Amino acid sequence: MADPAEQLDAQVRAADLDRWLSSRLVSDGRARADLIALYAFEAELLAIPTRVTQPLLAEMRYTWWAEQMDGVFTGVPRKGHPVLEALTDMATRHGLDRAPFDALIEAHIGRVHGEPHDLDAFYVGPMQTAVHVLAGPGHASAVVDAGRVWGLSQTGRADEARALRPAANRALKSLPPAAFPGVAHAALVGQDTPEPLKRLRLIWAALRGRI
Repeated sequence: MADPAEQLDAQVRAADLDRWLSSRLVSDGRARADLIALYAFEAELLAIPTRVTQPLLAEMRYTWWAEQMDGVFTGVPRKGHPVLEALTDMATRHGLDRAPFDALIEAHIGRVHGEPHDLDAFYVGPMQTAVHVLAGPGHASAVVDAGRVWGLSQTGRADEARALRPAANRALKSLPPAAFPGVAHAALVGQDTPEPLKRLRLIWAALRGRI
């Protein structure tokens, strides 16, 4: 039987190569596994519309995930579910706030029903959580613009992303080095470099020069 941590790592690598590559730059194994657990949770949510065709069925699955947050944030996850077990352990050790997780699920439900992307819920909140996992609390405001750069680029608003990038870089100057793997994927905005090695080099450059 495959190790659960290896399963999550493979899941994120298949679903989100850029953030998986960024996670390779986290030297501490436990911190890297925590980051992967967070990204695996997001991968589960992103996959739902690809598995069901009817909005009501998708909403039911998102509602299931919303209900599971009760267990995650009380330290009693659904047994045998590797994502929920890893997420619970991570949330407990880092004292994570539940609100970004609930907001992300609600935003996915909104998208199922044709609502616009909620940039803060989809992109800023997860980036803030990633930075908290890597560098502790107190850095949420520093990554707001970087999260929006990432979100704008992912939703086809490249001109707005480029315009916001200077402000994002200024804000990121206050981040400790340990936090940068949580934001470095924003450096790949607009980069047409499919080869993993080239993308990893861009991410490495982002760690040294912000995004």
